[in-house]
Amino acid sequence: MTVDNFFQAAKIEGFQSPYDTIHLKIFYPAQMPSQVEINREILPVDLEKAPFPVVIFFNGFNCDAQQYQWLAVKLAERGLVVILFNWIAEVMPGIISLTPGIDFEKRKPTIYRTVPTASALPALLAKVEQLQSEGILAGMLDLQRIILGGHSAGGRVAIENADPDFFPQIAGSFGYGLHTAGTLLQGYEADTILPLPDSLPLLLMGGTRDGIIANGSDRYGISPGNATTPVIRTFQEAITGGRNDSYLLLLEGANHFSIVDRLDSTLKTPLLDFPATQPQESFRLLISEIISLFIDTHVRHQPEASRSLEQLLNTANPLIKSFERK
Repeated sequence: MTVDNFFQAAKIEGFQSPYDTIHLKIFYPAQMPSQVEINREILPVDLEKAPFPVVIFFNGFNCDAQQYQWLAVKLAERGLVVILFNWIAEVMPGIISLTPGIDFEKRKPTIYRTVPTASALPALLAKVEQLQSEGILAGMLDLQRIILGGHSAGGRVAIENADPDFFPQIAGSFGYGLHTAGTLLQGYEADTILPLPDSLPLLLMGGTRDGIIANGSDRYGISPGNATTPVIRTFQEAITGGRNDSYLLLLEGANHFSIVDRLDSTLKTPLLDFPATQPQESFRLLISEIISLFIDTHVRHQPEASRSLEQLLNTANPLIKSFERK
């Protein structure tokens, strides 16, 4: 399947210029171009799998959306519309950063889980509705099957805002390289794991060589040095499960940035990461396949995808350390 894309922009309410604008790159299944269509600005939509569920992906801090284009293309090839975005904002006084859009005030102990924490999500959902009413994707989107996904801080934004009480159009979520421990600076007691909505399908992924998680434990009062303990505890303590649609997947030898395309060598954050023990491409192929099958199983409700997911997770694979389901 061919994949094409186009760009959009949206304003974020409550932020002052120039930090009130996000820039979106939207990927969609396209028809194989003819010689004439190659010269067109945008290719026609491949209607075979329409109406399309929509994936909104939240990047990690200072991770350009371009680093996740590989995943957007893989998902669009499976018949999904995928939205990546970049938002440059003042995340803390005097600190300008690429951000997934976290409202830290809404994560404080007295507020958390009473309101959404995703600053950009209302504008992104409004943009999805606009795309449904005008432009090349008009009438081709499934507005009741929107999936939130993300990496690192963006992954946490995705899974903690996948709450139908806040956003009834959300149908599931996934994230890589994250946990939901509460920070000491926000007033949480040490070793606190914050709860998740626990009402929709969830795919939580992590790597055994995640140096960012292992080296950041002091902010949460968690015993230092373990790359997977906070991820495992999030799965065990933040949700009850019981529907058999929540997954924990740990990848053997993957680090914090195994989900990105090309690592930005000018960032200091990757210096805290541990080296991955397997090639990036190997992890990316596995991650994209599992995410695709997870969505096809629990959002599109395809029985053949469910069987394929079970087979993939239960077959011996040196890249899979372990998985749980509840």
